[in-house]
Amino acid sequence: MVFHTRGALVDGESSMEPMEARVLFSVTGMTCSACARSVEKAVKRLPGIKKADVLNNRAGVMFYPDYIDEETIRVTIEDVGFEATLIMEEMNEKYTRICRILIKGMPCTACYSKVESILRAIRGVHRAQVASATDEAEVHYDPLIVSHDQLMKTIEDIGFEAILISTGKDISNISLQIDGPWNDFPVSIIQKSLQALPGVEKVDIDTNLRKCSISYKADLTGSRSFIEVIESTGSGSTGQFKAKIFPKGKGQDSHRQEEINQYKRLFMWSLVFTVPVFLTSMVFMYILGLKHLLETKIVNMLTVGHLVTWILSTPVQFFFGRRFYTRSYKSLRHGSANMDVLIALGTNAAYFYSVYSVLRAAASPHFEATDFFETSAMLISFILLGKYLEVMAKGKTSEAIAKLMDLTPDTATLLTFDSQGNVVNEEEIDSRLIQRNDVIKILPGAKVASDGFVTWGQSHVNESMITGEARPVGKRKGDPVIGGTVNENGVLHIKATRVGSESALSQIVQLVESAQMAKAPVQKLADRISKFFVPLVIIFSFSTWLSWFLFGKFDGYPKSWIPSSMDRFQLALQFGISVMVIACPCALGLATPTAVMVGTGVGATQGVLIKGGQALESAHKVDCIVFDKTGTLTIGKPVVVNTRLLKNMVLREFYELIAAAEVNSEHPLAKAIVEYAKKFRGDEENPVWADAHNFESITGHGVRAIVQNKEIIVGNKSLMLKKSIGISIDAEEILTEVEELAQTGILVSIDGQLTGVLAISDPLKPGAREVISILKSMKVKSIVVTGDNRGTANSIAMEVGIDDVIAEAKPEDKAEKVKELQASGHVVAMVGDGINDSPALVAADVGMAIGAGTDIAIEAADIVLMKSNLEDVITSIDLSRKTFTRIRLNYIWALGYNLLGIPIAAGVLFPFTGFRLPPWIAGAAMAASSVSVVCCSLLLKYYRRPRILETLEIQGITTI
Repeated sequence: MVFHTRGALVDGESSMEPMEARVLFSVTGMTCSACARSVEKAVKRLPGIKKADVLNNRAGVMFYPDYIDEETIRVTIEDVGFEATLIMEEMNEKYTRICRILIKGMPCTACYSKVESILRAIRGVHRAQVASATDEAEVHYDPLIVSHDQLMKTIEDIGFEAILISTGKDISNISLQIDGPWNDFPVSIIQKSLQALPGVEKVDIDTNLRKCSISYKADLTGSRSFIEVIESTGSGSTGQFKAKIFPKGKGQDSHRQEEINQYKRLFMWSLVFTVPVFLTSMVFMYILGLKHLLETKIVNMLTVGHLVTWILSTPVQFFFGRRFYTRSYKSLRHGSANMDVLIALGTNAAYFYSVYSVLRAAASPHFEATDFFETSAMLISFILLGKYLEVMAKGKTSEAIAKLMDLTPDTATLLTFDSQGNVVNEEEIDSRLIQRNDVIKILPGAKVASDGFVTWGQSHVNESMITGEARPVGKRKGDPVIGGTVNENGVLHIKATRVGSESALSQIVQLVESAQMAKAPVQKLADRISKFFVPLVIIFSFSTWLSWFLFGKFDGYPKSWIPSSMDRFQLALQFGISVMVIACPCALGLATPTAVMVGTGVGATQGVLIKGGQALESAHKVDCIVFDKTGTLTIGKPVVVNTRLLKNMVLREFYELIAAAEVNSEHPLAKAIVEYAKKFRGDEENPVWADAHNFESITGHGVRAIVQNKEIIVGNKSLMLKKSIGISIDAEEILTEVEELAQTGILVSIDGQLTGVLAISDPLKPGAREVISILKSMKVKSIVVTGDNRGTANSIAMEVGIDDVIAEAKPEDKAEKVKELQASGHVVAMVGDGINDSPALVAADVGMAIGAGTDIAIEAADIVLMKSNLEDVITSIDLSRKTFTRIRLNYIWALGYNLLGIPIAAGVLFPFTGFRLPPWIAGAAMAASSVSVVCCSLLLKYYRRPRILETLEIQGITTI
């Protein structure tokens, strides 16, 4: 197998994946799904086809161009009997986009599962998950096969309202308010003008709100460009348009508040009618004057009281409760039953039986009516109250993200320069209008408005929001700054480099949001239960009614059990309704996601970024932690502390040679050597070293290069032995001495002769020993795995109190050790910071990356310790344990309500105590279950780190 465009053959196999290409065809003539399947099968049979999807008269094909081309694919489609036209062709691209959609109107877990399964079934959707705690869906999809508009339409067809939140991590979104002559000007011109800008993905204009929503790539265009286009488009005889950022409170951030206000209004209005119904049925009947009035007969046995409760309960049943009807219908239409079905069935049973009873009383002079109007009205009111409290509590679970987003300032000072680089204008703008390459002025005490670098000025910036280190960091020309950090003193000019969704703060927010979307494995049980819960409740409710009715019909219980105001049928009906409304799968569905959401949010505020429920669940089981040494247990900034020459040589010449070799390496020890060598160059800021030829980096050992016609080898003892370089007794003694001091000994060979020994020290992080001690008290075993030599590794381990040490380990050795520990029954966490730690981070049950480490390590990890503090290893495990304690309590609440409530509602206690659970009280209990679960999760907001860590900080033992 030979690939022409990527990679080369290595030992008969390609060293790289073959090039991929993607084409999109418009296919005309297809009339049904069978046509689409026939096209898809024909294309998939071709050689070199990786994937083919045919949907909505479009065919998206991923293929290897080394084996087949787009023309062959087109001809194949036409051979099936349809016409194919090439729309788009892409090479070497990632074909997945991520969108987030807010879904309004989902009442219970069954709805979340249904929406999730329907989204996953759409062609072109790779992955979809719906979070019950946030009512949001995150969908990974192929934009060439399906659009986010189609995804939203699918959700709306199911019966819910869909609102687009974002269209991808690389896509920024902004909403503009446009004021101007809308009646006289075709809006389509503005839309087309904006779409013509490079980087604009989508433009939506709402003429009612006068709102323009734009999705765009921040590296190609920006919000000020949109405003300029809009304001220039409407000039002339049609008048002038003005555009500005859409006011806060009218956009996406207000959807949760709108839902809270909506439920509050419905509940308050339902009370206006329900309270009189309750008083008429339960209170006024015991007041003599009012009782006489209410019992006054209108027609036959129809009384004033019956008519009043009927009239007052009807608006509650059909107006304030209409959402239960509409959502029940849409749910049943798609083959599922949700909580709305239970509510609709229960309230309708009570209401329509009451109508029947009242009408029969009006038609008969002997039938005395007994109604349940107060049951249906009070049920709906209590359920509306429960939903109001639930959405209000769920809104508080996302406060951590809101706090992160509030770190950015509202405004920024934009600078304009002339051709000589002098400032000619300062303008205060909304910080959301900052574009890439803008220069922003940051005053003392102000927040940095955007990620970028300093172009002018000197100051100190407090970066504790990212690093956790409160000590201000000095900044001068060329130094990077992070948006949201605080400028302590001095004026800075910052050139914006990453704006919108690209900024560091946005990336953290997106990471937390994605983590809160991800489901913990423990939630799978609740999801499985919820699928069958509602049908089983309906069956059990009907069985309860039928059992009580038949027992009464055949005198299975004494007549004295039947209340004077009821007959056997009515008693059985009340038990059946109570069972139907007390059972609530909502609490079960909220048990895990609300706790995970609050836990990950709290973690973010503590500087611990947890990437989802899987990581959170695994972390609480951890009983063994594998630590990398350099940059993890140690500060990660090694320095040369001693040099011992074994040959007669000038020290400056010695360092000139080895620095020329080591400057090509990214290893921390190499950087320490180069940094030390700079001292021999005086005041040179960026010295130029001699050229190094035939440079070779030997992973885990050192480097080799030819410098000034000399072979330079710098590395550990094993490298020297491998290169057949003799190590003298003096050198052995020096190495032993260095390693006993917990320093790293580096050997240097010039032209095959051992020339010198370098002693490099990387100090322990303050508090490392205390952290290991605390982990032991938590019954967590600690192990050091490092690529450093055994002597240094043992010294470091002894200093921190770790007994198990694995030294001179290659990256694959670290991963192998993790797998061995897992095979022996341990749940393993790996803590590291370098590229060489990535395989072990992936292999571990929980990978923890030091925030100051490499991007690859952070990407591979499950948990990112943003402050680079070892104490946060303890925080992450402790937070995970506290979160899962809350999850267990939530399940006790949720299952407890149902396991205790359903039998009581079914009348288990009635034969012994005469106690009946009225349906309206059952409804109140059902509403309370969801609220109690969410409130139990919200208690995690008051999480505090273990006290012993606070003690360490008081003693001044903090990391640098």
